[in-house]
Amino acid sequence: MSERAARAARRRLALALRALRDELVVTAAGAEELLAAAQQVCAMTESFARQRSAEPIGELQSPVGVGVPGMGDFRERGPIVGLASVVAPPAELAADMEARLVQGSVEFSVAFEGAPGLVHGGFLAAVLDEALGMATMFAGALCMTGEITLRFLRPTPTRTPLRIVARCDRHEGRRVYTSGAILDGDEATVEARGTFVAVGTERFGELDAERARKADSGGARDTDAS
Repeated sequence: MSERAARAARRRLALALRALRDELVVTAAGAEELLAAAQQVCAMTESFARQRSAEPIGELQSPVGVGVPGMGDFRERGPIVGLASVVAPPAELAADMEARLVQGSVEFSVAFEGAPGLVHGGFLAAVLDEALGMATMFAGALCMTGEITLRFLRPTPTRTPLRIVARCDRHEGRRVYTSGAILDGDEATVEARGTFVAVGTERFGELDAERARKADSGGARDTDAS
């Protein structure tokens, strides 16, 4: 199987697992059926663990991470935008280079619920962190999050298409200042301001090397479904 076909299949499996994730939190299935499903998932996990790769699982398909060590597969594994990530909503983000804006969309399932029918604020913060971080590209800097401040203006509903917007406001030395929002229709539900710190690609190289070291050292995975 080609890498392209494997990547498409991986994304299809992630989509199925996200659907399972969403149903798991609301299902009325009995203990016997749930335990049988857990055993199947554990068997699949063990099979995948025997075929684990230390190499990136996908190709870069966005401007974020170009030439940055360890970030070439972020479109696959990212916890917010990753198409092969089970924990990702996933959000869609794209850079409008002419308007110097990051724009996107996201829809949160019931798995992301805090108060009934509303998105947990921590997930909103995570999505905005991703969008604001992407907006630092307009400063021409490779950055990591320094501080984010959020204002929750009104409840954000689950199961509703939402818009995301983020921009780079200014760049002062190593500091890059950004702002953005999540909107339900034309009304912002959350606004954010972020301060990001510019770092060199060597820092990402160090992090990538440390990740590889940990992967080489292995580590037990508990998949006991009993």
